[in-house]
Amino acid sequence: MDTWDEGKSAQVFTNFRQYLMGWDKSQPDGGDVDYYRSGLATPQFNGVVRVRSLTTVGGAVATAQAHLADVPWWWWVGPDSPEGTSAALETYGAVQLTTVPVMVRPLDHAVKLYDTPPGLWIEEVRDLDRLMELVSTYSTSMGIPPGLETDLVQIESKRRDNENIIRLAAVLDGRVVGTTVVITAHNVAGIFLVHVAGAHRRRGIGAALTAAALQVGQERGMHLAALVASPAGEPLYRRFGFTAVSEYRIFTIAS
Repeated sequence: MDTWDEGKSAQVFTNFRQYLMGWDKSQPDGGDVDYYRSGLATPQFNGVVRVRSLTTVGGAVATAQAHLADVPWWWWVGPDSPEGTSAALETYGAVQLTTVPVMVRPLDHAVKLYDTPPGLWIEEVRDLDRLMELVSTYSTSMGIPPGLETDLVQIESKRRDNENIIRLAAVLDGRVVGTTVVITAHNVAGIFLVHVAGAHRRRGIGAALTAAALQVGQERGMHLAALVASPAGEPLYRRFGFTAVSEYRIFTIAS
């Protein structure tokens, strides 16, 4: 990107917080800490996404430990938390698991398209049967423990911000073989859950899903697309014009 400023950064991370906190149907007010709890026994859907003041990290840790005590969870530290948050968390026993890049792309120019497997199409998920297939596909790809699909479908279908969300399925021979979810809010198309079933990888399906997600953002009038990239996905996103502008540090901490 030619320019990157605090205003754009704020929009991106507000979008991300909305998506992550949407996994908690109660939309908790944690005071100085923004946390979310799906109740599912997997850390991808429970956690802390921001502490607002460095002086209250201790209280934020206590709040998170109290509300997330019986589920696995992660603490995400991005630039929307005060500088020094990571070091402060470590004094309370937090251990860094990984660092993941935050990548963005302006939506003011055309999306490059790639060849896709014959017979593949991308469709918007509009009914519960397709939603179950979507959830099953991404949960298997993510290594989520079996048996959580029904609860995931329930949470997905009842999110308060579903008017901002488009779920896309890559369909081949009538079956869902790839997924992505786009949340259009705060002038940003946040792209999440880009997954392709193991037997269908390296065939252009991830590229087709990414292109479709960018088109959703353009159609809804968003200014930027943004995502958190995995090591496997980062080269693909760079080909689409995404640039790494920041990062999240992900921690675990005992309850």
